[in-house]
Amino acid sequence: MSLEPVIYRREMRGIPLWLLEEYLVELGAERIEQGMVAGEGWTARLEQLPDFKLGSLSVGQVRLEVQATSQAWRALQPALEKKLLRAGG
Repeated sequence: MSLEPVIYRREMRGIPLWLLEEYLVELGAERIEQGMVAGEGWTARLEQLPDFKLGSLSVGQVRLEVQATSQAWRALQPALEKKLLRAGG
């Protein structure tokens, strides 16, 4: 088993930063400062990005970067993906 940390980066559209942060807290993280949370074996940074624009449509974007031990990531990743599935788009 590798001891190297896993670094996961993802840009997401249509989810507010505050809600993504709340999901991470629900998964066991504590707020360290605005846009940064830490759980057992992992930390996450959240960054508000400029809105994605397509014609007159404007959608918020957030960048998520998680650094975790491989064991912590194996536990966190499926739970996070489940929270990010949202019915209705």
